[in-house]
Amino acid sequence: MVDYDSQTPMMRQLLDIKKKHPDSILMTRMGDFYEMFFDDAKTAARELDITLTSRGGKHRQVPLAGIPYHAIDSYIAKLVKKGYKVTICEQMEDPKKAVGLVKRAVVRTITPGSVVESNMLDSKSNNYIISIFRDGDYFGISLADVSTGSFLTTSFKGRGKFFAEMSRFSPKECVMPKTLQLDKVFVDEIKKQGVYVNYLDDDLFRADTARDALEKHFRTKYLEGFGIKDMPLSIKSSGALVRYLSDTQMKELSHLNRIHTYSTDDYMILDRQTQRNLEICANISDGSEKGTLFELFDHAKTPMGARTVKSWLLHPLLDAGKISGRHDAVAELSANVILRKDIRDHLDNVYDIERILSRIVCGSANARDLIAMKMSMLEIPHIKKLLSSVRSSMLSDISGIDSLADAAGCIQESIADEPPATMRDGGVIKDGHNAELDNLRSVTRDGKSWIAKIEDDERKRTGINSLRVRFNKVFGYYIEVTKANLDRVPSDYIRKQTTVNGERFITADLKEKESLILGAEEKIKALELNLFVEVLTKLMEHLDKMKDAAFKIGVLDALSCFSDVAAQNNYVKPVVNDSDTIRISDGRHPTVELISDSGRFVPNSTYLDGSCDMMAVITGPNMAGKSTYMRQVALIVLMAQAGSFVPASSASVGIVDRIFTRVGAHDDLSTGQSTFMVEMNETANILNNATSKSLVILDEIGRGTSTYDGLSIAWSVAEYILLKIGAKTLFATHYHVMNRLKDNLSGVKNYHVSVREDGDNIIFLRKIEEGGVDRSYGVEVARLAGLPSEVVDRAKAMQSMFESEDGSGDVAFPVDEDTKKKIDELGSAVDAPSKGRDGSMQKKLFG
Repeated sequence: MVDYDSQTPMMRQLLDIKKKHPDSILMTRMGDFYEMFFDDAKTAARELDITLTSRGGKHRQVPLAGIPYHAIDSYIAKLVKKGYKVTICEQMEDPKKAVGLVKRAVVRTITPGSVVESNMLDSKSNNYIISIFRDGDYFGISLADVSTGSFLTTSFKGRGKFFAEMSRFSPKECVMPKTLQLDKVFVDEIKKQGVYVNYLDDDLFRADTARDALEKHFRTKYLEGFGIKDMPLSIKSSGALVRYLSDTQMKELSHLNRIHTYSTDDYMILDRQTQRNLEICANISDGSEKGTLFELFDHAKTPMGARTVKSWLLHPLLDAGKISGRHDAVAELSANVILRKDIRDHLDNVYDIERILSRIVCGSANARDLIAMKMSMLEIPHIKKLLSSVRSSMLSDISGIDSLADAAGCIQESIADEPPATMRDGGVIKDGHNAELDNLRSVTRDGKSWIAKIEDDERKRTGINSLRVRFNKVFGYYIEVTKANLDRVPSDYIRKQTTVNGERFITADLKEKESLILGAEEKIKALELNLFVEVLTKLMEHLDKMKDAAFKIGVLDALSCFSDVAAQNNYVKPVVNDSDTIRISDGRHPTVELISDSGRFVPNSTYLDGSCDMMAVITGPNMAGKSTYMRQVALIVLMAQAGSFVPASSASVGIVDRIFTRVGAHDDLSTGQSTFMVEMNETANILNNATSKSLVILDEIGRGTSTYDGLSIAWSVAEYILLKIGAKTLFATHYHVMNRLKDNLSGVKNYHVSVREDGDNIIFLRKIEEGGVDRSYGVEVARLAGLPSEVVDRAKAMQSMFESEDGSGDVAFPVDEDTKKKIDELGSAVDAPSKGRDGSMQKKLFG
């Protein structure tokens, strides 16, 4: 515990500031350093690998760590990446002119979800902060990306939907009422996703408080025009979010000037497991983008385009008309190779307009940002011209983009073409932009010529050829004379300092010129800063047009990516409608086909509907391609509804509201759940949330427990889907008794992955064919995996013994007669009632 009263006035000042920011690392400007004290210093020293020292007298040593002011951005980035909040405290007056204690104040708190600096961000991903308000099982969530100006809100029912949205947006930070922290399971699940959690006073989420915060932020007395008047939960989450951002950023975030309401019913739901199993944006092996669907489509020329592509892949549409609009635009760009190439060539010169604009609003933009903005704007007229004769509605809409000529002209006439990185280096404002600045620059240029002339004149006057006129921050300009020439020094020289090698002098004339030069340089810095702020203010007048341009460029870039990938990989335009049928001819896995060892991926067709072909039971060996086939069907459906062409010879997709995947399993050590419990939890999620419009992928349900238990669960799960849900389902299994489902329930078809036997070896043909099989070739696959031959031979002998005892090969281990009888009864349990989804068996099983 720090003894407040024993501290110096400055330390007490900092402790008072720290008290208001207890959960943040406080960095305080002290001359040329930002310094941290007490526990903040220890944390920073440990996390940043910098020196921990101390300040103060013998009896009140204070831990201290410091960072040079010019390197602060990189150190803040490291802390934020590690999940810390950083509060910046600046000197509010010149220490040289301060009377008593220097005034200091917090100017900004940088949090994982509010950064705008490019070195702290992934250019291909949004950086969202989410605000959560929960009332029972009802949620209101709001998301903002301060770095792009995106502001979204929605409300819905269901914890499952909430975590699906969390996974889809991947926020870096969240805010919630303090009372929610009592639901430890809920909060821990959020933290497991790597989200920094803040607890705010419940009062900030009150209806009146939240409404006031929104009305103040949007400068309005009514919220009707923003579409959230009748969304009370969204009002509460949005109001608390803008208040939090206002308190941490300590400036007006005018680029968050629109709030977009959306419904989870507008997009296909992709929960965390499905995103993982389909490897949409992160692969299963190491979590990177390598081998993912996003990597396949990541042909974007601009950061806005990359973020749009990722958003579209994570938010497949449910509106056939909107999907068709994207398909038409992709078709037009795919067909017109020259148009697509020209557009992409111009997009290649466009920078991250969204994030530059956010830095302009937040006051952290530099001159190079403005040049990048200008260069981007200059490409827009060329893009408009290229789009002048397009036919598809989306491309026609983009062609109406504002050329931003006024904004580009503002930068062109004011900012130097090759400005320095920081304002302190000078030379940011163009010559000729401001008369006063031009005059001051003339003084500095002429003044330095005067200094050179003084040096030359004094050499001639004194006869000292080694005489030098130099400069330092202590004395300013001075004349340096070596010891050997001190006897030649004129009487009007004023001695200032003796050095090892000579003496330093000043003259009245030198000091007069110094005053002019240094005064001009200080005035130049101040004037350049003021002029730069004026440029930023003028650009803010074009805020809405620039935001709209950034959005349209992102959409155009995403469409060009989709068309580029389609052209390169021989994709076709799918038909997406409101039917209940999925028909894919010669479908291919979009990423696996690119890395196929043989260079030729074996295509497979698929037909599913809501009646006779509702469930495909797929048997066959491990490694034969069952999982790849099922994932490819899911990915083709996802791609089609995202607006992309698909890898097939033809495809027709009836809108799917949600894709569920139960593929593979692993222990969850953090919650103490076994592999089997993880599998059952995921299966329960499917059975409780799937609808007749869903697509379900089930891979080897029940394998994590005993054979009888696993088979019983697999059978009953399949029945439940068929009789209670009616979802289109691909069901892969090694329980060959599952083939009997087809004989007892309508809507089931059996398929297998074909293989060719060659003695003790098998050759995988990768072809899905109708009909079930009763062998899994496990021993043969074990041989391929490299098990010792004696182990394989012994397994072969044991297999023959078990199969001769059982007579079917359906049970992998010896069991007693009673158990075998129960398994046989399970396969024939539905023989008695009439077949179909409405027979008496349904009543018997599910009431």
